[in-house]
Amino acid sequence: MESTKASGATKPLSDSLTFRLLRYIKASAETLNFTRASEQVFVAQSSLSHQIGKLEDNIELPIFDRLQNGLQLTAAGRIIAAYAENTLREWDQTLAMARAVQRKEVPPLRLGFSSFVNAKLLEKFRENYEGIFTDCAIRLMSGDPLLCLQRLDARMLDCAILPLPIDSSIYCVQQIAQSPLVVCMRSDDLLADRAQLDIHEVAQRITVFRDPELHPSAHLRFVEMFAEIGISIHLACSARTPSEIQWMVKERYGLALIDQLWPLDPGLITRPIAGVNWTADTAFVRLKHTDHVAIPFVERFFLESSSDLRRRKHPLKASPPEQLELLG
Repeated sequence: MESTKASGATKPLSDSLTFRLLRYIKASAETLNFTRASEQVFVAQSSLSHQIGKLEDNIELPIFDRLQNGLQLTAAGRIIAAYAENTLREWDQTLAMARAVQRKEVPPLRLGFSSFVNAKLLEKFRENYEGIFTDCAIRLMSGDPLLCLQRLDARMLDCAILPLPIDSSIYCVQQIAQSPLVVCMRSDDLLADRAQLDIHEVAQRITVFRDPELHPSAHLRFVEMFAEIGISIHLACSARTPSEIQWMVKERYGLALIDQLWPLDPGLITRPIAGVNWTADTAFVRLKHTDHVAIPFVERFFLESSSDLRRRKHPLKASPPEQLELLG
């Protein structure tokens, strides 16, 4: 059998690591002492240090510097230790989910959502969730963002899908979708024949907004966006749902800024805004400490879905935010 070292190649890291060895690395990184690490994982110190040494030889990278008074992670070792910790955590979470599904112990997932969240996002999530957690119910609770956050705080919800911004110092916030804001108008409007609009020209006509009390931080962001280009918001009408906003536009109460992904009522059109990069952003939100067994799956699902979309749309380089096909 030919030596991999002789050819200048090493075995891929994943080929050399077992869960047992990952636990050895994690314990050693936490304690910075082989003796204490061996006590933590219930193995002889000589066996633990020998197997880590064999791995270092195999991958031709030092994970630990051996000091007189203990261990020190190398630069490469910090990366490998982080890999060990993340992999073991995901494995433990996966086992917990698998056992709960097998024993039919997965409680219903109580998911809050705002009417300003695109319905396709919820549909795609449900399809994937039920594909893994067969016969495990999802209980939807609609409400404005403030109400959903209050329900999270009261443990009436396990998680929520809400428009940003959300205070990330209080909640775990994972952005999962983004699409441009566009101007909504009647199809017979004088501006309807334009391919795009100048915000300075139409700003005074944008008078229909989401009720500021539904999501104060989001309205404040609207005010800031307008102020950044030297315009003040003229809020004449406020609505509590997307359908109310569209009704007000149809009834000539003014124009509105809406998510480009919203389905439009008959008689309405949208036009992009030239020279600005305003987007409607959506996030998966949960409390920092939650015990629902499915939450790790939900977070990984959204992370992988949004990453796949970015790779498909921007394979070579990053560019300003564009409309994303929501998990489609």
